[in-house]
Amino acid sequence: MSQTRILLTGATGYIGGSVLTTLKTSPAVEVQNAQIDVLIRGPERIPEFENLGVGVIVFKSLDETDFIRKLASDYDVIINTASAFHTESAIAMITGLHDRETKTGRKPHFIHTSGTSSIADRPVSKVYLESRELHDTNDVYAYQQAREDHEAYKQRTTDLAVFRTGLDLSVKTTIIMAPTIFGIGTGPVNRLSIQIPALIRRALQYGHAVVIGDGQAEWDHVHIADLVTLFELVLVKVLKGEDVPYGAQGLLFAETGRHTWMDVSRGIAAAGSELGLLATDEVRSVSLPEAAAWAANGSEQVRELGFASNARSKATLSRALGWQPQKTETDWHGAFKEDFEAIAKTVV
Repeated sequence: MSQTRILLTGATGYIGGSVLTTLKTSPAVEVQNAQIDVLIRGPERIPEFENLGVGVIVFKSLDETDFIRKLASDYDVIINTASAFHTESAIAMITGLHDRETKTGRKPHFIHTSGTSSIADRPVSKVYLESRELHDTNDVYAYQQAREDHEAYKQRTTDLAVFRTGLDLSVKTTIIMAPTIFGIGTGPVNRLSIQIPALIRRALQYGHAVVIGDGQAEWDHVHIADLVTLFELVLVKVLKGEDVPYGAQGLLFAETGRHTWMDVSRGIAAAGSELGLLATDEVRSVSLPEAAAWAANGSEQVRELGFASNARSKATLSRALGWQPQKTETDWHGAFKEDFEAIAKTVV
């Protein structure tokens, strides 16, 4: 049989870059023997990735869906970390994998990255209130369908498109849905997460830590080092031909602890004060409209779901597959200072 071909998108990003470096040092012979290529924007990054021993394909944007579909047809497995919000490119990748199966008879697999804001409520605006905890053994596909019927959300729209396109074309799809990710990544480009660094930057701007509303809503968290081992575990099982959840049951959570948003803001306040980067360890509340204005698009929905919502998940199925996260709550509490120090180096 010819060499297994793996395409990784989003390799310049926090998750994708960390997945890449993990796969390149994987002890699994199935991964070592596979050809790994990355899809990136901009030729200036080519040397960084070639030095890692991977093939590099350059493109302009995820909107090039015809190109993406054709490219996808050359691969057995695609790990998509480029964007959880770009529905059309995810569909193009899955369709391309279907084209490959039609052409070669080989059974492809699509591993997609998403986040638990897709299952979050909206306690600040009161648009949608819920207190449940979801396990990845539950019917999360049906749950997301019901939530999308209530209110469309682009990331959830993409999740559902992955489910449906895979089912329609008989392409196996598995979604790894992460909560708040913390810790410094290991990729060649971006090594910082999104949520905590974003709140740190706002704290530096305001001169104090902030929280949206009362900060009592809860999310889960996972260290980037633990998250990428779940990607590796799923990939190795796929390459070995072992059972991996796919289709309507193909969603895996990844959590190791739980926090409130006030916990995050207090952690930022304490770290910033200790480092002498904030004059106070006070946390002040901001309104949802004010927080929405932090971004150019000013979406209250996106800001609330990502920074002020409840999104409680349990990685029951992931652990049953053999996922064994190693990081502890000590690592979680230490992450605020790590991120603060990294961000401070970039602030002029």
